[in-house]
Amino acid sequence: MDKSTCYHCGDLCTTQNIEFDDKQFCCNGCKTVYEIFCSNDLTYYYDLEKSAGISPSNSGNAFDFLDNEDVCKKLLEFNEDNLQVVQLFIPSIHCSSCIWVLENLQKLHPNVKTAQVDFPKKKVRITYTSHQFSLKDLVLLLAKIGYEPSISLEDYSKSNKKTDRSLLYRLGLAGFAFGNVMLLSFPEYFEVNEFWLDQYKHTFRWLMFAFSVPVVVYAAQDYFKSAYKGLTSKLLNIDVPIALGILVLFLRSTYDIALDLGSGFFDSLTGLVFFLLLGRYFQQKTYAFLSFERDYKSYFPIAITKKEKDGTEHNIEIHEIQKGDRLLIRNQEILPVDAVLLSATAKIDYSFVTGESEAITKNSGDQVFAGGKQLGGIIEIEALKTVSQSYLTQLWSNAVFNKNKSSSFQTLTDAIGQRFTIVVLSIATLAALFWLWQDPSKVLNVFTAVLIIACPCAIALAAPFTLGNLIRIFGKKGFYLKDTNTIERLAQIKTIVFDKTGTLTTNKENSIHYQGVALNKEEERLLKTTLRSSNHPLSRSLYQILQEQDIATLDTFTEEPGKGIQGSYLKDTIKAGSASYTGGTNINAETAVHVAVNDDHKGRFVFKNTYRKGIEALFAKLQQQFSLVILSGDNDGERANLAKRFPFAMPMYFNQKPEDKLKYIAQCQQGSKVLMIGDGLNDAGALAQSDVGIAVSENVNIFSPACDAILEAQQLPLLHQYLTLSQKGIRIIKASFILSLCYNLVGLYFAVTGQLQPVIAAILMPLSSISIVIFTTVATNFISRKIKTES
Repeated sequence: MDKSTCYHCGDLCTTQNIEFDDKQFCCNGCKTVYEIFCSNDLTYYYDLEKSAGISPSNSGNAFDFLDNEDVCKKLLEFNEDNLQVVQLFIPSIHCSSCIWVLENLQKLHPNVKTAQVDFPKKKVRITYTSHQFSLKDLVLLLAKIGYEPSISLEDYSKSNKKTDRSLLYRLGLAGFAFGNVMLLSFPEYFEVNEFWLDQYKHTFRWLMFAFSVPVVVYAAQDYFKSAYKGLTSKLLNIDVPIALGILVLFLRSTYDIALDLGSGFFDSLTGLVFFLLLGRYFQQKTYAFLSFERDYKSYFPIAITKKEKDGTEHNIEIHEIQKGDRLLIRNQEILPVDAVLLSATAKIDYSFVTGESEAITKNSGDQVFAGGKQLGGIIEIEALKTVSQSYLTQLWSNAVFNKNKSSSFQTLTDAIGQRFTIVVLSIATLAALFWLWQDPSKVLNVFTAVLIIACPCAIALAAPFTLGNLIRIFGKKGFYLKDTNTIERLAQIKTIVFDKTGTLTTNKENSIHYQGVALNKEEERLLKTTLRSSNHPLSRSLYQILQEQDIATLDTFTEEPGKGIQGSYLKDTIKAGSASYTGGTNINAETAVHVAVNDDHKGRFVFKNTYRKGIEALFAKLQQQFSLVILSGDNDGERANLAKRFPFAMPMYFNQKPEDKLKYIAQCQQGSKVLMIGDGLNDAGALAQSDVGIAVSENVNIFSPACDAILEAQQLPLLHQYLTLSQKGIRIIKASFILSLCYNLVGLYFAVTGQLQPVIAAILMPLSSISIVIFTTVATNFISRKIKTES
């Protein structure tokens, strides 16, 4: 391995030069983890995957809330006789080495008994003994080796949900019955004249009846319930003709065997239910490990440090926070309530709430709002409200978040189902009237035969298999959809609204340009040393891009919030900050850090938004088919730059608060179907209000606000292809309907003319279902071949 890279994590060894055991490490943390693995015979970790490690972070007091026993008890899955089981979400799990080392935790501590990793969900379930080893000790052990768990209020508040396997049970029952009924039906298909078969013919028929009863009563119950709800709501959904077909199949078959008129259609009945449930099961096989219902609870800490009047400190659950409580907020912690700042100063990052990426400086006595993140040292606040009354919680409690988009949207299947039901009932009635005049003995046979053969099983299968397969394909391409209903709504989109910060721009890259007199080597060294002492976001970004320097110990360092920083070393003094602080010239709508050496203004570092690759080409394609809008919480400093990038008429709105975005989306929906694309909590209301809300995420396993779909950030340039594929998917469903109609017309001919035999129904119904499944699967795979994902 290249000596310039860390043996443990693979990062460049730029800031420190640490060697141990003839290996290079980027920091003492990586070296310590390597030592831990070596001393516990876990070096096989590096054989599985080179540079697989994660540099451990300094957790500090981040997990002090685990000292609270009430909090720990609610996180534990099992707690009895010193044996405890906990499931933890670990975002940094990424390869086979991670699985191996986590499942060998018992080698790192004797109290750990077993550990089992759920790789797709990035979770590990750990069983350990709590004798002199607490949950906090376990979490700190994981953090120490680079696998720091993410524990949020969501983990604390959610109840243990049991997996619903009822559909799987119904599918298994239907499949078992279908197989047995088919076997029992074969002699009747081919009219085998054999003595023993003829003797037990009636027994076989009643056995088929016995297998069919639980299929109708249990396996098919959802179709009867859905049809009943549809009829009571005066809505003819696709389940109405399906339920009617199942019921008629069962009653007609029972009538036939009871009067010894034939073997009935039990094979078609059980096969129909089996294929329908198979389609429903396939439809549910989505990326369930992604959460699309996260809200503010996903980002709040479980507990917070409360400071009593006597100066003592202890952890309380955030639900226990009352107005007037004094709370301590540490670096990078989220403010759980609206409060008044008691400390002298604070830097609050409100990007989740307002969309503004620059931190805001607050002074003692200023009000701070829930959802802001503290940057820098520890601060003290006094709560003005409880958690449930805070601004961010009220935003999330907007009625729009309780809106069920699927319930108010009529799917293509239901739209066709309404007309199909009317047509089938009309044909059955007309055919019955004809035979009532022509040959009354055939009326019942013809009427039930039409309802049997016209049962829309193939139509019902077309949508779940097409859309379910598209969900699988989209997932492989970095586009994760909440449900199949989302694809149908995507195909109807006419207006697309984009957030700017974090959506069109990337937070992983900073475009910083220096304008002014070039700094010499000593001045640049002093600037980097001074920036190193500051926690301001711009200081940290600038610090990262400056060339490597020999860091010196400053003689003095001062930081004036809202103005800048100053450092001195030997005879030289340097200032970095605002134009007024350094003696420079202020330029409106420009984010810059000005630099002055010995009170002589040298120049400024101008920060420019870095836009994602391929955005210009994406917008050029989209504007030909959709109405595009940019809706940003940032100031309008980027308006001119955006106008150059997108040289066509496009509305752009800036300084938009969350409620402004929500109202704008609602206004657009008066005449168009709207797609909203955003990234932060400030977009949550708009995402929920829109017909389809897509969250753009740098890491889909960590950040997923309330939305209908999650899109990997690097795949955003493929948005046009995803929308096109959704539209083609709807065309495939329509083509499947036409194919299904052909089967129905053939079957209706035999039914209306009174020639429907069990063998014909047994062939046509399964054949139509199987052919639809094959057609939709092959077609969706074919149309998706052109999508090329970005690495």
